[in-house]
Amino acid sequence: MPQRPNFLVILADDMGFSDLGAFGGEISTPHLDALALNGLRLTDFHTAPTCSPTRSMLLTGTDHHIAGIGTMAEALTPELIGKPGYEGYLNDKVVALPELLREAGYQTLMSGKWHLGLTAELAPHARGFERSFSLLPGAANHYGFEPTYDDTTPGLLKSTPALYIEDDTFVEQLPKDFYSSDVFGDKLLQYLKERDQTRPFFAYLPFSAPHWPLQAPADIVAKYRGRYDAGPEALRLERLAKLKALGLIDADVEPHPLIELNTQWAALSNEQRQVSARAMEVYAAMVERMDWNIGRVVEYLRRQGQLDNTFIVFMSDNGAEGALLEAFPKFGPQLLTYLNQHYDNSLDNIGRANSYVWYGPSWAQVATAPSRLFKAFTTEGGIRVPALVHYPQLSLKGRISHGFGTVMDITPTILDLAGVCHPGKQWRGKPVAPLRGKSWLGFLSGETARVHDENTVTGWELFGRRAIRQGQWKAVYIPGPVGPATWQLYDLGQDPGEIHDLASSHPDKLATLIGHWQQYVDETGVILSASPFQPD
Repeated sequence: MPQRPNFLVILADDMGFSDLGAFGGEISTPHLDALALNGLRLTDFHTAPTCSPTRSMLLTGTDHHIAGIGTMAEALTPELIGKPGYEGYLNDKVVALPELLREAGYQTLMSGKWHLGLTAELAPHARGFERSFSLLPGAANHYGFEPTYDDTTPGLLKSTPALYIEDDTFVEQLPKDFYSSDVFGDKLLQYLKERDQTRPFFAYLPFSAPHWPLQAPADIVAKYRGRYDAGPEALRLERLAKLKALGLIDADVEPHPLIELNTQWAALSNEQRQVSARAMEVYAAMVERMDWNIGRVVEYLRRQGQLDNTFIVFMSDNGAEGALLEAFPKFGPQLLTYLNQHYDNSLDNIGRANSYVWYGPSWAQVATAPSRLFKAFTTEGGIRVPALVHYPQLSLKGRISHGFGTVMDITPTILDLAGVCHPGKQWRGKPVAPLRGKSWLGFLSGETARVHDENTVTGWELFGRRAIRQGQWKAVYIPGPVGPATWQLYDLGQDPGEIHDLASSHPDKLATLIGHWQQYVDETGVILSASPFQPD
């Protein structure tokens, strides 16, 4: 009987399309670059618009509205609470990938961010992971620093404490030298070293970097000092040129213009530019440190003779984070006041444990170019992410795929490679949702030219922002005030930047897509609701 493959699924949190060197970026990412250049790079791979919906789709192979994360738990409004598919955690209507693999004899290991339930009963160990060390909420300080929460603490900060759990036991005290990416790497290496060597493994390594707050080791930040002083537009043009040179986008692509949601770089004061550039320097250091930890895991597998038999997938969980947190009603107007009282965001301290910053919409659009907008939007900038596959058992070296793919494809692909059948509509005597994704195995092995044909329909919805795609045609609805509050139509084959709205010139095509949208709503249980994440 041939040896069953191991699996390593690596997730970055809010990383942009062009941040990695192999995807056109200037950030030092030699370990991921090596995996990419010796594997397959995907240029049309899609997730949900934000993190927890994507994570539910990744681990179940179905839509997040079915899996319990119809909206993020932090964004549940009174009219959504208690509705099917809006539980705010991975529900019992789905069977999780680690549950199926463990049942099939795999050792299942996890180290990283969960974001699919905040209690021990909803933690990774309850959904199939034999060993797990995880951050349960959606974000937290990356160091062990944690201010005292009181009545002045903005609401969303209260929902992102440093809540870690190992297996079924909550972690009472983080070590003084704690840094999230390093500890996630350490723990996965520990589990791999302690594992039962007679069984294949499924390892899940979902980082919380480079999600805000932007924090990174000072020596790595120093390597990028001055690199971003020319501002976002200069870096955007530099990366677009590199993407074209690498063959990841067409040479004649028309990128979506940079949308200035705050003040243009030239209009900022010198001090404001320094602070903004420093935030980007810290962001780059976070990505580099994540890559270093990935390198440690890959090198261990190489030394153990397991790398060639390990199927590795890396992706970001959504587009780059461009939010202005101070504009979120969920944070409230007291956010900046609170941060000024409890953190030190002076220029020289940005990136340290007791700083709390984010980099905003301009730098995010650098990373998502040529696409439109960023995380939390159903435009391409929010849902088109970098992804790569490394598996020496298949001839993937140096390949680039421009074919459409979705995060829901990961579970069926891994099950197919493992020789495990999804149970369909029932598992252990209870009804479960069937797969909506499709296995890549035929495409990866060269048996088929693509995974999804021109008739494949895929829908997205989050915070009332909607999209529906069939082949290269995509309809997008972005509510006001940030969008036109009407359906727009784009031919992504000719217009990947979603610039030229064809709704008026192709009404029949738009009508067809809107019909598909209604079917998507019916199948997944979408409930359209005003979102507290929508800026005022």
